[in-house]
Amino acid sequence: MAKCQKCGRKALLRIPYSGSDLCRDHFIEFVEKRVRKEIKLQGKLPKGSKLAVAVSGGKDSMSALSILSETFKPGSGIKLTALVVDEGLKGYRRKAIKLAEGLCSDRGIGCEVLSFKGSFGITMDSVAGLGEEWRPCTFCGVLRRNLLNRRARELGAAKIAFGHNLDDMSQSVLMNVVNGDVQRLVRLGPHTKTQKGLVPRLLPLRMIPESEMVLYADLKGIPYLEKHCPYRPRAHRLGFLEIINKLEEETPGTKHSILSTHDQIVPALREFYPPAKLNSCNLCGEPTMGEVCKACELLGKARKALQQNI
Repeated sequence: MAKCQKCGRKALLRIPYSGSDLCRDHFIEFVEKRVRKEIKLQGKLPKGSKLAVAVSGGKDSMSALSILSETFKPGSGIKLTALVVDEGLKGYRRKAIKLAEGLCSDRGIGCEVLSFKGSFGITMDSVAGLGEEWRPCTFCGVLRRNLLNRRARELGAAKIAFGHNLDDMSQSVLMNVVNGDVQRLVRLGPHTKTQKGLVPRLLPLRMIPESEMVLYADLKGIPYLEKHCPYRPRAHRLGFLEIINKLEEETPGTKHSILSTHDQIVPALREFYPPAKLNSCNLCGEPTMGEVCKACELLGKARKALQQNI
């Protein structure tokens, strides 16, 4: 029977990529220590700052909110505000919103719900219903980022925290490498520099594997929505997830290595790919490299297609 290497009690699990055996309490400590270390590495928040937290109701964002609320307790000088996006997913999003609102109420954190319907006049269900050629995840991701950045900026937030875990980050790195998109690779968060109109991203869970986040949330009793978005099977990322999970199974630590490689090469790449000059979107005023931002471009196409379907 394996024993915890910290205290000698019965171990709950072994961490494959490090070979460590840990009991329940020391596993929780192991996760929280790495998250708080990552928060410090990504830049100290000045006292009096506001921190927006994007919360979907899933295990990652709910755990991130929980740890951030314990890290920045009342009196720390940092004020948290949770931002929850209602994309218009019937039978799914409402449950997630209730969970997020409940956790915020328990922790004394302000919570705002931002709606696709209220802001853009459409829902993800209506867009997904246009046909298989429409990629709901691409559309949804662009609009979510638009809404979250806009509201975080209006709040005067110094940063906006997302619940991206190690699996998410390593997938993003691999996708951009496969697509040859070096500029997008360089722009991956966390962001240490501020560009006008864009709120920098804080990614506290970026070094924690998804499997550990599931266990952490369960052990801490953090409520979260277990079911996935109904349009997840149409996500392009799933193929990369399968590849990375297979590599991780054969060579534990692969996900960490992918992200570590990214972190090591990005400083050099920034010399060749400096931050792009940003304009204000002619339609909504949000930052964009062109004349019209991606959100407005997609919205225009969707509205036209929906009108034709009437």
